[in-house]
Amino acid sequence: MKYVAPRPFADPAVATRKLLEIANATEALQGGRIHIEKINGPFLFKEGGTPEVCSAGLDHAIAKGWLWKHESGTYVKFTQAGADLFA
Repeated sequence: MKYVAPRPFADPAVATRKLLEIANATEALQGGRIHIEKINGPFLFKEGGTPEVCSAGLDHAIAKGWLWKHESGTYVKFTQAGADLFA
């Protein structure tokens, strides 16, 4: 008997991949900036992720060198390695 439904983004790599897909589908603004709310909103409300998983996925993408996050935390940019994932 299962009491808890499986979490779709329990693995940070899966959450990272979904966040990168959302970021890639988002239209970048001046200088390749992608506002963080354009990624967080769809991940949290459309995909059903949690804030903790979203944060862990973004941290994982930054640690892998796929995204660069501005020190203010308001936007991210794809690095060359991140852009190459979708080339």
